Amino acid sequence: MADWLPTMAAAYARAGHDPELYGLAASAGAAEGLLFGVTTIADHHLNWPADATTDDTVVLAGATVDAVRGLGGRLVFVRGSARDDPEHAAQVAVGPAGVHSDGEATFRALGEVAAQHGLRRRTQANEQVDTAIALERYGRRPLDLLEEWGWLAPDVTIAHLCDVTADEVARLADAGVSATHAPGCDVPMGWGIAPVAALADAGIPVGLGTSGGGSNDAGHLLADGRLAMQVSALVGQQLPARQVLGMMTEGSAAGLGRPELGHLGAGSAGDLCVWDVSGVADAGVADPVGGLLWASPGRRPKHVVVGGRVVVRDHRLVTGDEREIAARLAERLARTPV
Repeated sequence: MADWLPTMAAAYARAGHDPELYGLAASAGAAEGLLFGVTTIADHHLNWPADATTDDTVVLAGATVDAVRGLGGRLVFVRGSARDDPEHAAQVAVGPAGVHSDGEATFRALGEVAAQHGLRRRTQANEQVDTAIALERYGRRPLDLLEEWGWLAPDVTIAHLCDVTADEVARLADAGVSATHAPGCDVPMGWGIAPVAALADAGIPVGLGTSGGGSNDAGHLLADGRLAMQVSALVGQQLPARQVLGMMTEGSAAGLGRPELGHLGAGSAGDLCVWDVSGVADAGVADPVGGLLWASPGRRPKHVVVGGRVVVRDHRLVTGDEREIAARLAERLARTPV
């Protein structure tokens, strides 16, 4: 982590900040997500120019939003913060990276923005690095600080939570927060494994996320669901496939405060993935739902519908060309100084 953070920061600095790059990068991420069955992206966007004005921020955010919408995806945009000035960070909306990165002023400023505009709040806590830095800098654990700064509340979703005690799980449940499990980031980073079964047993809604491309080299939520099942027994209890599928759908929707998402039926937004389970990878699978996660970890959905609109048909984007999106981003990155 100590090597990764400055390496990524330097890469972002070289690439620069302009609407073209933001739009191309967002198109690639959204296309990958849709092709893998992700209809809704919560983009915890942390990369901002230090001297950005309010107008600059809105233009850059708008490029991201337009790119995702143009492909037919759904975006929940989270204005993240990572060592940003609190006044700048509070311009749009609300997602400090964690107590390892942002201080009390940023958390309180973003909390005020959320209260003013009725926005949900997201942050990260209790990865190993987060706990270590909080103890070194403040002499306290991350959740102690979040509670003091007003960030343990029903409108808050906390990602990672790898390093939590039984008492902390109870405090999270009492506060009414929701959680996001991100094993595709946490495991390769060496942060550990969130005790998902304990969190769920305590009544905490748990969603599943891939985390960003910087810390997870794929946006394949189904593959990360399989990983979540594979590693769950190492922290106490094997997660069944249906529970993990619920995390990927209703659990994540709950964390976004979006009750119309993550299910089919009256009042739903009308999102749908169609999976072909007739191939050899599924031969002999007794439970097709369990097989969806356990068998064929690289599988893509055949069709994807977002809000009643078909955006992937027969494994191909309807709303864009996958190769063209990749080529345009590659051409833009080739213009980046080495």
